[in-house]
Amino acid sequence: MKQLFKTGRETAKYDRAKVTPVIRCSICTGEKVAGFRDNSTGRFTDVMLLRDSRDLEEFRKKYGIEGEIEKIY
Repeated sequence: MKQLFKTGRETAKYDRAKVTPVIRCSICTGEKVAGFRDNSTGRFTDVMLLRDSRDLEEFRKKYGIEGEIEKIY
């Protein structure tokens, strides 16, 4: 039987050699956005808005990220 709904537990993949997970923080507004920085160009690609610690944990689980995540301003 084909599964109609995803459980949300699948780990998304990203190329660890090409991109680095980072959190972009706004000095003015305090807004935080999780995403990936391209190692060769430095370009940031946003993935999700971080409203609280639960959002950060969701980002970590979704992409299998452990340890510290660098913050950029």
